[in-house]
This record gives sequence, structure tokens and C-alpha cells, in this order.
Amino acid sequence: MTPGQVWQYNKDANTGIFAIRRLDRETGQVDTVVSGPGGAIRPVVSPDGAKLAFVRRNSETLTSRLVVKDLVSGIERTVYDGLDRDKQETSGDMGNYPAFNWLPDGSGLVFWSGGGFHRVGLDGRHQAIEVRVRAEKKVHPALQRQVRVHADEFEVRMLRWTQLSPDGRNAVYQALGYLWLHDLARDQRRRLTRQSDHWEFHPAFSPDGRFVVYTTYDDEALGSVRIAPVGGGRERVLTAEPGHYVEPAFSPDGRRVTFRKITGGYLSSPNWSENPGLYVVDADGRNLRRVLDKGARPQFSADGARLMHSRNTEQGHLALYSTDLNGQDERQHLSGEWITEYRVSPDGRWVAFTEHFNTYLAPFFPAGKPVTLGGNARAFPVRQVSARGGEMLHWSADGSTLRWSHGATLYERRLSDAFAFLEGAPETLPEPVTEGRSFAFRAPADRPEGRIALVGGRVVTMRDAYEREEIIDDGVVLIEGNRIRAVGPAGEIEVPAGFQVFDASGKTIIPGLVDSHAHGGMSNNQLQPRQNWMQYANLAFGVTTIHDPSNDNWSFFSAAELQRSGQMLAPRMFSTGRILYGALFAGATAKIDNYEDAEFHVRRHRDLGAISVKSYNYLRRDQRQQVLEAGRKLDVLVVPEGGMRLEQNLSQIVDGHTGMEHALPIQPIYDDILQLWSQTGVVYSPTFGVAYGGLMGEEYWYDRTEVWKNERLMAFTPKSVVHPRSIRRPTAPDEHYNHVHVAEMAKKLNDRGVPVVIGAHGQLAGLAAHWEIWMMAQGGFSPFNALRGATIDGARYFGMDTEIGSIEPGKLADLVVIDGDPLSDIRQSERVAWTMLNGRLYEAATMNQVAPQAAPRRPFFFEREGGDAWQPATMQYFHELGHVLGWHCRH
Repeated sequence: MTPGQVWQYNKDANTGIFAIRRLDRETGQVDTVVSGPGGAIRPVVSPDGAKLAFVRRNSETLTSRLVVKDLVSGIERTVYDGLDRDKQETSGDMGNYPAFNWLPDGSGLVFWSGGGFHRVGLDGRHQAIEVRVRAEKKVHPALQRQVRVHADEFEVRMLRWTQLSPDGRNAVYQALGYLWLHDLARDQRRRLTRQSDHWEFHPAFSPDGRFVVYTTYDDEALGSVRIAPVGGGRERVLTAEPGHYVEPAFSPDGRRVTFRKITGGYLSSPNWSENPGLYVVDADGRNLRRVLDKGARPQFSADGARLMHSRNTEQGHLALYSTDLNGQDERQHLSGEWITEYRVSPDGRWVAFTEHFNTYLAPFFPAGKPVTLGGNARAFPVRQVSARGGEMLHWSADGSTLRWSHGATLYERRLSDAFAFLEGAPETLPEPVTEGRSFAFRAPADRPEGRIALVGGRVVTMRDAYEREEIIDDGVVLIEGNRIRAVGPAGEIEVPAGFQVFDASGKTIIPGLVDSHAHGGMSNNQLQPRQNWMQYANLAFGVTTIHDPSNDNWSFFSAAELQRSGQMLAPRMFSTGRILYGALFAGATAKIDNYEDAEFHVRRHRDLGAISVKSYNYLRRDQRQQVLEAGRKLDVLVVPEGGMRLEQNLSQIVDGHTGMEHALPIQPIYDDILQLWSQTGVVYSPTFGVAYGGLMGEEYWYDRTEVWKNERLMAFTPKSVVHPRSIRRPTAPDEHYNHVHVAEMAKKLNDRGVPVVIGAHGQLAGLAAHWEIWMMAQGGFSPFNALRGATIDGARYFGMDTEIGSIEPGKLADLVVIDGDPLSDIRQSERVAWTMLNGRLYEAATMNQVAPQAAPRRPFFFEREGGDAWQPATMQYFHELGHVLGWHCRH
């Protein structure tokens, strides 16, 4: 390097191509030295400063080459054209290609490629440098556990908006679609209302505890804001127009209500979405008016004269604002970099806030300018009061006690136990609260009472799938209730009297598909549709179990309980909940500085219903190990993502994570990685549809097939979702599609015994699961092994293989009946004739239930007039999904 100069490479802002630049440290001048097609990375200056070596991509073969540029003449020469593909199309934050260097005399270079070291002269003469390494690595066995898929009863743990009334007599919470009142003295719960026309959301008590204001939602009638008396009686509807309503709250005197109106779209009808914002209405339904067109979580000030609300500042920090009731005289009171919720006390003297998933208390004093708030504030007293997570902040009537909840558990702390200067404070203040009152309860799981026989089909059982390929021609599968009673050849299995018989001749019966990496929307600001078209699409294509490695905790786990109870038709639903995110982003970052932090985060997810957690973007290995150790202690699976960093991937494999999410960012891989991985038990979920390193699989299927003409897909997916991406789409040569290379590498791992599973990533619900299967076949998997990766291997990944994943007596009746033979033509896998979930048989083309009883499906919102319009909420969905997925999702 010439003295006074700094060489660097980064993407050109105008072209998006990597370029090499030279900085003169004396003048500050920056010159672009190398750019152009194929990019330019890894600059290394020769010892005499006259030449520059760098790596450039070959645009046709997608391999890379080593280039030397004469810095005097500007002439570039390729000295070696066989480098492995560089990482320009991944993050590359740990290097876009392995380091290389000049020989001391500048006559050539030494570099790595093809799994070995090489020497090349400036004349292009090349020779391999023989290096053999024998290494022993200490690896930890992969974290595994058994997960119960179905029981006759299950514990309802995802209670939303759990709160105590201001008078302390009752609690209210939402579970299984409805609001429940819990009498604390009697320890008894009952429904707030008796209706079943719509689901109920967002409850809040009146100041005297006698009423609950809440919102409703129905797929067809949409929603409203209502007040119901706690003691029973007629409720009042405060909104004359249907719409999408959230976050209602009473004024201090109980005479007015504020709420937020949002837009629909994507998961719900876009109709009646005009004029969103914050509203105020009299408690008798009169004088409804919009106060602001922005803001969230409104509450009245202590004197009822102002409306307080939260919204983000230009810096992305959540701030607390207020205006008068005409939306004028706006003031910003508080702002905090990591704060996600505020709640001011009824007397206006205190503020509670949530930061890094815990609850804090501080004095509240309207100042002349905004006050920066946070758990580490020193200008005024701040006290952490929770130790098990905190949300749904609320106060006692007199403001002396703060309450909060985490799922089914309600916690509280008196102000005098938080601040030593208050009257009645103990000599030693107690530690943050760890114990609370649980309102969890048990509910019956859905279980049909039918008897069904599928006869004449070809049955691919996946029983003992690693030892044999059991295929039963002219088979019989008997289902009783929700379990498989018998399976075998027609000559050996007699169909008893009383069974509904379905002729599966010419069809293939396989276990229900397990989508091991399935993202998807579950709510719009916690308003859940009864018919979630994404989950219907999954079922229509035979996906009967999903594992979502990042979603909103409240909406996903509550939807999973609705599914288990039979109130919502969807695949069996399991999730990590929101990712444990190491990167810095308010509301998403799960801060981990030690093992106690890791256990806190794993526990708070487990308490809501998570069977697993996703460890993502923790740059230090000890942080990832701490999450893993907490998973072992708390019996929670840990499924990490390397974030396009091979260095993280390898340590995650060695440390014994349950599986690896997303593809390795390099290709090809060599025998060292194959040997290492094959000895660990760690599962591989490459998500071929969004495979790193080049054009991904999803883009291939848009390019090569007319997706918008897929009748099954379009029967369950709005045109507004499919058409923009699929009709006008880019094209590229086959060799540019990276998913094929990823699948080829996955095949090599699978041949060594590493389980490889499908993960559709939510790209197009249902159909994308079949793309995953087809892409496995493109990489060399046999049709049987590709189907194995979509069934029993996914079940084993999550410890569910004793109940699902194969067709054998005693297992749950989750089946797919395909009109064709995917073992001879894997592309026939999408031709699903019937899907059976939990012993209920559905006609896949319509998702009408045909047995044990007939039950037609109701129309989706987008099948009704005006129902398929693109609304702001559609973009809001993708914005929120980015938060959930950690901004790596490629929707």
C-alpha cells in the first residue's frame, strides 16, 4: 500500500455494482479505480505499489476470477479464471472472498480456491500448493426434544390484553376469540358477552370498573367499537359505520371513549378504510369525531382535556405526544430509543413504559421540551419493576399501583415498593417482580367423531423412510376420529361397516406436508380474520403443519390456540414467536449480555406457547451459546440463522443447534463441511425459494411458469398479492439461478445423513411448499427423498415424529391425496385432490369439508365486491413483517 493511501471496496450508489476506490489521506480525495460489470472486490496492492490484484465475477458462468491491474497503464489481465463464486450477492460483511496476497517479490499471488491453496504467476502459470489438514473438533450434540402435537385438552396460555379492573375486582382478557371476565374473589371466569357473531378484541375497563369498551371484527360485517356492562345487560355500539377499530380507552370520568381506526387490506377486507386516525366519541355514541390522522395507543390526560398518543419520531424513537381534543396544540412529552409502550397514571404524576421487554416506572412531568426517557436515565428516578416481561400496562384507580401482564400472567407493583422516597416505602426496596397470578385455563381440542376409509390409492407411508421406501399399491387407510387406525394393502385390510369410503384409485396418498420455515400474516393490529386465506392456501396444497421461525407473539400463538380448538381452519401451527434479534432495532432487539438475559428471553417466549426460539444476528459466539444453553435448560428448541455468514453457520453447527435456517451463503461446499456436519445431528432448512448468493428459487418459478394462471393458487390468494409480482417478471439463464446450486449441495449433505427439510418462507402460501420439493429434485434428490424432506424429516426436526410425518397406525390423520404419481413426476405433487387434517377431509379445490360431515367454505373477502383492492394496510403488513423477520425477508 502506498503511504498516505487507503484502498476500499463497496457498492456504487448509482450502479449497485461493487467498485474499488482509493482514498488520499492527505487531500481527502476519493477516486474510483476499478468498477464495471462483474464488480470488483478484495483489493490487494503489490509490494512495489504498481499493480492491484482483485476479484471479479464472471457474468456468464457465475464463477469468479483473479485479475491484476497495472496502475500505470490501466491494463487489466485475468491471471486465474477458476475461483469459487464470490459473495457479492450476500452480505459479505466478513469478506466477499477469502483473503489472498502477493509473493514478497511481487512475481505472483497465493490464494484459495476449489478447496485448496494455489500459486499463480503474473504470466498465468499456475500450480497447486499441497496442504493436508487433519483436525479434530469437539461438537455438542444437537438440541432435540419431543413435542406433543395433539392432546384432548390443551392449556390456553396466549391471553391478550390481560388486565385488572381499576377497582381490583375483576380481570379481563381475550382468549379463543372472545373476551372473558374473571371474578378474582370467586376465582371464576365467564364470557363478557353471549354473542358468537364476531370475535372480540382490545378490551379496556371504565374508571369505575363497571364497563368494558372493546372492538369487534368479522370477515364480512367488519368491526365496531362497543361498551358492555360487567354485570351483564345490553351493550352499546359507538360506531355507526363498519370498519377496522383498535385500542379503545375511556376518559377519566367515563363519559367519553377514544380509539384508533386503521385500514384493512391484505388479510382482511379493504372496505371502510377511509379516514384512519384517532377518534373521540361520547360514551352514548354521540359526537363522533376524528381528532388526529396519526398516532396509536391513545389515552386521555388526567383532566380529560387532552389526548395522549404514541408515534415514532424522525429518528425512529417512540415518543409520547398530546394534543387538545381538537387535534391542536401538539406537545411532545417523552421519547426513548428502546421504548415500545407508554402509559400515564390516572393522576398524571407517573409514567410506566416498556423497554427491552420489561416494565419501568418514572415520574411524569410535562416539561417545556421533550424529555429523553429510558431505563438508564439518571436525571430523575427510574425503576425497573418487572423481571418476566411486561406489556399491557395499566393502573389502579388511585394510581398507587401499576399492573402489567405477560400472556396469561398478571403482575403488579405498588409505587411505594418502587421508590424509596415515597411514604410507606420499605427500608429495602424489593427486586423486580417475578411472581404473578396466572389466568391460564384448559380447553378441549378439536376432535371429530367420524370414520373414513381411503381405498385404492398408492400409499407412500414414509414409515422407516431412511431404511426403505415403503409404497403400498392399491392401499387402504382407515381413519377413526383424528387418528389412523390401519394402513395396508387392500387384500389385508377390511373396511368395517360404518366407514365413509372414498375411492382414491389413480391417486397417491402421502403424509401431510410439514413446512418447516413458514412465515405469514396472522392479524392486522391483532384483529384476526376467521378465514385466513394464507392458511387455507396452505391446506389446499396439502400443508398440514407449519413452523414459523419468526412472527408476532400475540397474533401467532392466539391463532394457534384458535386452530387447536377448531374455531379457525389452518394447518397445525407452531412457532418461535418473534425472533431473538441481536441487531439494533427498537422493539425487535432482544438484548443479551449474559446467560441470565438469554434465559429471560427464552422463558418469555416459552411462556406464551413457543416450542422453539430463533437466534439471529448475534455477532458474538458466546451470545449464541447462551441462548442455546437456555434452550437446553428450558426444553426449547433453538433454530438459528447465520445471516449469510458462513463463519456463524459453522460455529452454530458445532455448538449443537437444533437446525440451520436458510442456505449457506457459499457454493460449492467441500468435504470438510460435509464431514463435520454429518456428525452433528443438526438439521438443514435451506429455504431454496430465498436461497442466498444469487437469483433465488422464487424468481425462477415466476420466470418459468405462469404463476397467475395457477387455478388452485388464485382460488385462495388475492390477485392484488399475486399479479404485481408474477405477470411482469424478470428472466435469466438457468445457470444464474442459485437455488439449483444450493439444492445440489443439500443433496450432498443429505447423502451423508443430514436431514434436509422444506421451508417455503411464506413466499406464496401453499404453492411455494411444492416449489421447495421441486427444487430439491432439481438438485438431484429422488422424488421419494424430496417428499421425505417435506414430511417425516420436518416432523423429526421438531420432535413431532411420534404423531405426524408418516402414515401408520396411531398417528394423527394428516394426509394428502394427490391426483397423480409424484414419484414418477415430482411436479404432480401440487395436484392435491383431498387434504385431510386431524381426521377431517377437505376437497382441496374448494376447501369445502366433505367428511365426516359436509361443511361448505364461506367466501373470502376478496371474492366479494370491492374486496381485492390494494390498501395502505397491505404495505403496513410488509412493514410489520420486516420487523418480525429482522429485515432479511425478500418479499
